[in-house]
Amino acid sequence: MELRLLVTFEKVATVLSFTQAAAELSYAQSSVTGQIRGLESSLGVELFDRLGSRIRLTEAGERLLPYARQIIELTEEARAAVTEPEEPSGTLTVGTMESLTSYRLPPLLEYFHHRHPGVRLALRTTIGDETRQALRQGTYDVGFLMEEETEHPGLESTVLAVEPLALVAAPGHALAGAALTTAGLADQPLLATEPGCAYRDLFERELKALAEVDFMEFGTIEATKRAAAAGLGIALLPEVTVAAELAAGSLVRLDWEPPFTLRTQLAWRAGKRLPAHARLFVEQARRLVAEQA
Repeated sequence: MELRLLVTFEKVATVLSFTQAAAELSYAQSSVTGQIRGLESSLGVELFDRLGSRIRLTEAGERLLPYARQIIELTEEARAAVTEPEEPSGTLTVGTMESLTSYRLPPLLEYFHHRHPGVRLALRTTIGDETRQALRQGTYDVGFLMEEETEHPGLESTVLAVEPLALVAAPGHALAGAALTTAGLADQPLLATEPGCAYRDLFERELKALAEVDFMEFGTIEATKRAAAAGLGIALLPEVTVAAELAAGSLVRLDWEPPFTLRTQLAWRAGKRLPAHARLFVEQARRLVAEQA
C-alpha cells in the first residue's frame, strides 16, 4: 500500500466526498477516484459503497481507517523528528469562539506575533459540535471549547481554566440586589447568543426544567450586552466578557449562581502527534489563560 493512496483514502473517508477530498488534496476528482480504485484493487476489497451521489465506508473501509491514520501519523512523526527546525514555523488552524477570541486570546496572539513570527495562526470561529467535528476530521489542528464536559470522544483535551459566568442586567433592574432562585428567572425577558453556545444551552436547560421559556436572540456577545444595558432583559454571559461593563456600571450583576460549571479547554484529534508549533501553542495557551483566570 502506497502512502499517498492511504492519505487519499483517509481524506475521502473523513469528508465522505470524492469532490471535497479532491479539492482539499489539490487533485483532480478523477485522480482521487483512480487512487481509491487502485487501493481497492491492491487489497482485493471495496472500501466504499457508492450510493448515487453519496458514499459510505464498507466494513472493510471501517477496519482500514484507523490503521491508515496511524500510518500517516507515524510518517508525519518520523518526518518531523528529522526535519523540524529549531524555530517553530508553519500554519496552525485553530477553532475558536467569539468570547475567547476577543477576551482570552489577545495575549496569546500577541505572543506568537512577536516571539514566533514563523507560526501563522488561522482562526476559525465555530462552537461546540462544529469544532469537535472539524477536529475529528482534521480540518482544524487544535480547537478551543467552553463546555461542562471534559471528555470528548475521538479527541484529547486539556482544561485551561474554569470559566466563571455572570447573570447581568441594566442598572436599576427590578431584580438587582435581590437573592434569586432559578424559578424566579423563568418569567423574565431573557437575552442570549445563538443556540449551540454551551452557557446559553445549559441556562435554557435549567429554566425549561421549571417552565417554558423563550430567548430573544442577538447572535453576538456584544449585541447581547448592549441589549441588556438598554433594559431589554437579562443575560447569562462569561464573566470575562462583561468585566468592563460591570466596572463601569453600565451593567449590574444579579445575585444568581449557575448550577453548572464551564471549563475552557483546548482539544485536538486523539492519537495525533502535534508538530512543534502546535505543541508550543498548547503550552503557551495553558500558561497565558491560567494567568488570566
